[in-house]
Amino acid sequence: EAQVKEKELCGRMFLVALSFAYFAKALSGSYMKSTITQLERRFDIPSYLIGVIDGSFEIGNLLVIAFVSYFGAKLHRPKIIAVGCVLMSIGTFIIALPHFIIGRYEFETSVRWVVNSTQNPSPCPVGSPADPTHDGRLPQVPATGCEGDSNLSMWIYVLLGNVLRGIGETPVQPLGISYIDDFATEENAALYVGCVQTISVFGPVFGYLLGSLCAKIYVDIGFVKMETITITPADSRWVGAWWLGYLIAGFITLLSAIPFWFLPRSLPISGTQGPEKCTPEQTSFIKEPPLLKHKYPAEENTSFIEMAKDFIPTLRTLLGHPVYLVYLCVTITQLNSLIGMVTYKPKYIEQHFRQSTSKANFLMGVINIPAVALGMFSGGLLMKRLKLNIMGAAKMAFGTSLVGYILSLFFFAMSCENAKVAGVTLSYNSMDRISYDKHSAFAACNSNCFCSAGDWDPVCGENGITYVSPCLAGCTTSAGSGKNTLFSNCSCVGVAGNLTASTGQCPHKDDCERMFPYFLALSVVTSFIISLGGTPGYMFLIRCIKPQLKSLALGFHALATRTLAGIPAPIYFGAIIDTTCLKWGQKKCGGIGACRIYNTTSYRIAYLGLTLSLRTVSFFICIPGFILLRRQLRKEERNAAHGDPANGRTELEALRKEEFVTSNSDQSQQTPDNNTDRETRL
Repeated sequence: EAQVKEKELCGRMFLVALSFAYFAKALSGSYMKSTITQLERRFDIPSYLIGVIDGSFEIGNLLVIAFVSYFGAKLHRPKIIAVGCVLMSIGTFIIALPHFIIGRYEFETSVRWVVNSTQNPSPCPVGSPADPTHDGRLPQVPATGCEGDSNLSMWIYVLLGNVLRGIGETPVQPLGISYIDDFATEENAALYVGCVQTISVFGPVFGYLLGSLCAKIYVDIGFVKMETITITPADSRWVGAWWLGYLIAGFITLLSAIPFWFLPRSLPISGTQGPEKCTPEQTSFIKEPPLLKHKYPAEENTSFIEMAKDFIPTLRTLLGHPVYLVYLCVTITQLNSLIGMVTYKPKYIEQHFRQSTSKANFLMGVINIPAVALGMFSGGLLMKRLKLNIMGAAKMAFGTSLVGYILSLFFFAMSCENAKVAGVTLSYNSMDRISYDKHSAFAACNSNCFCSAGDWDPVCGENGITYVSPCLAGCTTSAGSGKNTLFSNCSCVGVAGNLTASTGQCPHKDDCERMFPYFLALSVVTSFIISLGGTPGYMFLIRCIKPQLKSLALGFHALATRTLAGIPAPIYFGAIIDTTCLKWGQKKCGGIGACRIYNTTSYRIAYLGLTLSLRTVSFFICIPGFILLRRQLRKEERNAAHGDPANGRTELEALRKEEFVTSNSDQSQQTPDNNTDRETRL
């Protein structure tokens, strides 16, 4: 009885430790996605390069995941997971490192903080008329000191830290899930995996909330006087304290490593064996001894060389499984859609619905992510209650994904017009109609000012139109300082008797503001429905192959999805989004920086169209998958009926009672010594 209690205690401790590790890695991963626009602005890089940084996490996984999954399953799994958590924390700290070695953030502005001054310099320097040639830009003179400018390469530290974070994350999922499945019963495994994944989804909740909090804090807080900052968090030049969240996430990840150092390699078993230890694959939360033989025993005494020799044949066997291969293709396609969508969803909310970075992250954390958590937990609970077999799990995953896909089509109808910006979305000669044709930033009203069209220093005219800069608005005088600066005598504003402009873009209160709550509601519903199929789909992966291939199957699945989805998806999504940019920021040393304003119509079509197109392809791949799965199940029933009579009857009874099967297609050729393989099932 004491051994039973010890076994249950160790099992529950592992569940808690793994859940916390999942929470920590999900928190830091979601925080990375919440800082997308912050990193773009801080390092003056386009979206596709942010996609490279985001995909570097998967590159770290790619380097070691196949070997960790295979060899780690035969070693001390809890300690390997602990080492991984430590590496994740170190990588997270490295990501924050550039803030402490880079200079202060300098944004492009003509507004200055002036103390005890009654006269401000004119925003309209008088000079020769602006030359509208060369695409409306004046020749850019590189700033002094560009050779030593560290901004150009500081994002490399973020990339390298994310690679190390990916290496550290490698053992957590395949070794942790397979460990749970080894000591849990078939009936409870789905619920336990669902619980772990549900708790892990709360990591993104706190990750996005942390991102929302840090986005409100100025990047150089503590190093500059905040009253001298002339921009607000709603400005496209604002950069929050992105580095602070990485320090917090790194500390939490370091804490998650502690419990795994104290967990045993295997759990004690009750009965007459006394103090002997059984392998993790032979242990279970419940006490029925017959269920122990359904687990695959680990070969603790196998040498490293023997394991290495067996790796290629084992991998060949795994890749020869048709159902597993089809499942792999489906998940790769759907994950391309999911990863690209999730990576740039806060940015989509910012640009399309004109919300601040902080608000976009907050809404992702408190509205969207909890719906995903509830959906994943409900999916695991439904699978346990309905006792779904492998076909039932596949149908449930497919059905929920299809319903979510149909609902997602309504996102196309939720459109918003772009901001009215003179010289970008409006012509100076026609202020009543938005057009995405190329407009000149120069007009007769600002021809007396020597302006640069490359700057982005928006001001809001009294006519409700945003101008790229006070100079291009034709303003000749200014009063006040900082955020309260008021520009006057603005010849391009054109309001009789009141030619003034204030700092920042004009607020927009239109139909888009009323459309935003409907967008959030539909987003919550679709996220919940799609996530209902998450746990059944994952359990399908675990149960469609032989138990001795379980760890390798999980590891290779993670390897393939990271290589073919996690790495490329953020890059090509970002590259396509970059093509919809209307106004690029300018680096002080020359070249384009981060995008300031997008064509919202093109952005919506590109972002949603690419997301739903990939999911459409995945549905077509599912058709041969169901055909192959049905054939496999029929073949296994025939093999069980024509095999050893006693074992055949036992297996058929188990199939009818639990409605679970495995992909053990060669059961009729098994020897009596390998009867444990013949008796495995979902």
